[in-house]
Amino acid sequence: MPGLILEGGTLRPIFSAGALDHLLEQRIRFPYCIGVSAGISNGVSYISRQHGRNLEILKRYRNDSRYFGKRNLFTARSLFGIDFVFGTIPNELMPFDRNAFLNYDGTILAGVTNAVTGKPEYLDCKEMDEEYTILRATCAIPGAFPAVNWKGRIYYDGGISDSIPVRKAISDGQEKNLIILTQPRHFRKEYAKEYNFAIRLIGKKYPLMVDLLKNRHNLYNETLLFCEKLEESGKAVILRPDYPLNSLEKNMNQIEANYRHGYNLCRENIDRIRSLFS
Repeated sequence: MPGLILEGGTLRPIFSAGALDHLLEQRIRFPYCIGVSAGISNGVSYISRQHGRNLEILKRYRNDSRYFGKRNLFTARSLFGIDFVFGTIPNELMPFDRNAFLNYDGTILAGVTNAVTGKPEYLDCKEMDEEYTILRATCAIPGAFPAVNWKGRIYYDGGISDSIPVRKAISDGQEKNLIILTQPRHFRKEYAKEYNFAIRLIGKKYPLMVDLLKNRHNLYNETLLFCEKLEESGKAVILRPDYPLNSLEKNMNQIEANYRHGYNLCRENIDRIRSLFS
C-alpha cells in the first residue's frame, strides 16, 4: 500500500494543504500518513476530511497577534502563540473534527526528535490529547519553540532528525509513496547561522543534539537525493513548488497563491498519484 509523506517548513506547507484538499476532492485517502512539523499539522485535517480548513486558519489568523507576534515571547517563549495555535483554534475557533480523525482506520505518525538521544521517533497521532501536545512537539524548533514533554520524554521538531521521513514509511511496508515537499527542485539545504544559536541554547543540556544540528543540512540533502531516486525508479511521486516559498509569509494573496499552486500540481499529477495504488 502507498504512503503519504509530508515535509514541514512553518508556513510553507500551505502548498501541501492545497494538494491535500485536491486529494480529498478526488476521494483519495492514503492508508498511511507520516510527516513533521507543520506538514503533519496540516495533514491531520486531511485525515479528518476537513477540506479547506488549513487555508481558512491562515486567512483568519496569520496576521492576528495571538497567532504570531512579539508579545507571545512573554507568554509562550515563542513568536508563535502556541496555546492559541494548538488550543484555542482547534478547540474553539476552527474546531478540529476529532471523531472523524479517530475513525480513520489507517496509520498517521508525527516525526519528533528526542532531545536526550538526538534520534528521531514517530508518535501515533491518534493518541493526541486536547492540547495537541504531539503536534506541539513536532513543531518545537530550538530557539523558536520551547521543547515539549510527552509521556516523560523531551522532544524537539522532527524536521531536525528526519525532515522527510520516507525511510520510516518504507520500513513500515509502504513500497510506493507520495512525497510532498515544500522546497523547489534543485534546492539544497546549507548550514544556517540559526543552528549556532540553537546549539548555544540547548547544547549543554542536550549534548547529543549538537552533532545533529551541525549535520542537519547533510542529512536533509542525502534524503532528498534518496527521494529523487525513488521517483526515478517508479516508487514515488514527488510534488514540490516551482518557486521558493516564504516560511513566514504574511501576504494573504501570496498564501492563497501558494495553496492554489499545490492544488493545481496535485490535479496535474493525479493519474501518477492514482498509479501508486496499483
